[in-house]
Amino acid sequence: MTESAADLWLADLLGPGYQALTLELGDDPDGESPIAATLVRREPRSDDPPATASVLYVHGLSDYFFQTDLADAFAARGYRFYALDLRKCGRSRRPGQTGHHITDLRRYDLELEWAMSRIAVDMPDAPVVAAAHSTGGLIIAWWAQRRRQRAVGTPLTGLVLNSPFLDLHGSALLRTVGTGALRGVAAAVPGRMVPLPPSSAYGDSIHLSRNGEWDYNLDFKPLGGFGVTFGFINAVRRAQADLHRGWDTGTTSLVLRSDASALGGDYRPEVDRADCVLDVHQIAQWAGCLGGRLTSIPIPGARHDVFLSQPDARATAYAELDEWLRFNESRLKPDPVIAP
Repeated sequence: MTESAADLWLADLLGPGYQALTLELGDDPDGESPIAATLVRREPRSDDPPATASVLYVHGLSDYFFQTDLADAFAARGYRFYALDLRKCGRSRRPGQTGHHITDLRRYDLELEWAMSRIAVDMPDAPVVAAAHSTGGLIIAWWAQRRRQRAVGTPLTGLVLNSPFLDLHGSALLRTVGTGALRGVAAAVPGRMVPLPPSSAYGDSIHLSRNGEWDYNLDFKPLGGFGVTFGFINAVRRAQADLHRGWDTGTTSLVLRSDASALGGDYRPEVDRADCVLDVHQIAQWAGCLGGRLTSIPIPGARHDVFLSQPDARATAYAELDEWLRFNESRLKPDPVIAP
């Protein structure tokens, strides 16, 4: 892989206050070369408290980084904020590439470790928390598990997982026999699209042009999402199967999710107060497999991305994040010396 010169941070599409750095990753093992990744950083502002730590954020499926409110929230707690658009996602997707297609989630280690090394240039020896949404939560938790086993690189001091994709919702038959059949198709034709019923319920609930309040690039995050390849969903199932055997990420984790799911169908008001993408009971069930100290919190009335929820649920999510960050920071400080 070849990195652009370290000073080639360019103006980001988010506008003033954000910069982007591109990493050319070279040939694609999945046959859609060349591939690249993009690191975005929020520039410090005069009213920010001094940064004493960093956070690396990773988006989910059919997504990219645009959540500037989240960046501001971390900055207000003294975190320098960075976000990574993974290969073939958002800013990093090149013409002709299949959005988000990858056949092994472990390949993302390449850009994740690059992002960590680049953060260390700005913030040497500072603690780093990794945060992620949905599929990104599965990706970074598995990465954290392998980093702990390798014991290399800057250690992570916490994980913030926003509705992580820890299991495939549907019948038990789909998750067992169906997964076996999926593996066979993925081996033969990894780039073939899984025939899923179209749904824009989630996009319709959050985008400004429909029923939401968020404005983002619909080329990067379509209302109905990108199609899912057999190779990609097989890679997800492989990671989930490994998780279900139990991990030890070596750090403390915060898992935030909605308190209810409203799966399937078109947009309806119920979607605004529930997760319409994942089964929240599965998130609750499997979160304990992350290992380490875990805080798992249901947010009443939250959407799939809890930080894109309606104002009351969003405020609760940010309050829980703030409380957890305070706890995590206190845990990392040396114990006070008590005189005998």
